[in-house]
Amino acid sequence: MATPEAVQELLSSEDFGKRLSGVNQLRTLDPDLAFTMIQPAIADKNVRVRYAAVSQVATLGKQNLTLALEILRRCLLEDPEPDVQAAAADSIGGLKLTTAFEDLQDLYHRSSEWLVRFSIIAALGELGDTRAFELLETALHSGTELVKAAAIGSLGELGDDRAIPLLLPLVTDPDWQVRHRTAQALGHFDCPEIRTALESLSHDEVEAVAQQAKDFLER
Repeated sequence: MATPEAVQELLSSEDFGKRLSGVNQLRTLDPDLAFTMIQPAIADKNVRVRYAAVSQVATLGKQNLTLALEILRRCLLEDPEPDVQAAAADSIGGLKLTTAFEDLQDLYHRSSEWLVRFSIIAALGELGDTRAFELLETALHSGTELVKAAAIGSLGELGDDRAIPLLLPLVTDPDWQVRHRTAQALGHFDCPEIRTALESLSHDEVEAVAQQAKDFLER
């Protein structure tokens, strides 16, 4: 098992591969200590090290949510690399830092990077903040299929009944992956219209879609 001293030696190395290994080994240390040790890596000159460090804030940030929010906001808005921005959005969602909602919303509209937009939309579902509904509705019509899929999932997670009329038409979407994602999202709601839609999907020609719908109907 790694010791704090051994991990710190890796984190201080000139070799980015060793620094990356050090970030990954922080998972084996006490979370309080690991959160303190990971902070310099969040500003590392190597994007892979920064990405790995920011991703870990999703769990280590629980040690100090106020500081985690400050760190993740800075990465979200100031880091030049889309991968790191996306990791910051993921961690904000994982920690349910609803205070960052407006930052996520603003960046979604400013960014041209599909990965950043995808991560923001996915994070909004985890946040569970109903302020996200209009942005999720916008993302539902995205020209990027992965962003659209994330919007479907997040509308389900949000559980806002306003999403029902947006989701129901997707039951007959020609793309089976959209229908599968829709079946998952509809499972978060409970009303006669939803049951009817799930019953329809339970007879879908694609087994994965049909099984997903059946699983919810049998709950």
